Order: sequence, then structure tokens, then C-alpha cells
Amino acid sequence: MASWTARQNKKFEEALALYDRDTPDRWHNIARCVGGKSAAEVRRHYELLVTEIMQIENGQVPLPNYKAAENNNRGYANELRYPKSLLSIQPN
Repeated sequence: MASWTARQNKKFEEALALYDRDTPDRWHNIARCVGGKSAAEVRRHYELLVTEIMQIENGQVPLPNYKAAENNNRGYANELRYPKSLLSIQPN
């Protein structure tokens, strides 16, 4: 699988928020936003992300041990952050 740049991942997240599961040609629209990826690559990237999130939520992936000194002054250590659109996703 070809690697994804940080910019492509950011565009992917933004496009996921814009094009929900009811959007016609969702994966083609997201691929167009991301650039350099096919609709099939975008869908596979999404499926892998869903799998990773489910594994984390099920305790199958240990979270890193953050030092207390890494607190970012917002009352929480450097936590994993997911776009709100991903928090309630279901596998296709």
C-alpha cells in the first residue's frame, strides 16, 4: 500500500467530515479532495482506520505511557484525538 502524507491524511479527515456515508460517490469525492489516491485506496484507508479505532476501543492496542510533564495545560495529557465524524463510525 502506498504511504499517505500528513497533508493527505489531513485532507482525508476533512473530506470524511464533509462527505458522510449517505453521499453519492462518497469515495470518489474524498479521493478528489485528498489528491493522488484512487477511490479504492481511500476506502481501504478508511477501513483500516475503522479497524484501528475498534482495536484501540476494545483494549487490543496498548496506549503509550505519557509522562505527566507532557501535559498540554488543557487538563489532559497528549491524548489521541479523532475527528467527531469518526467517533460514531460503523464498518461498512
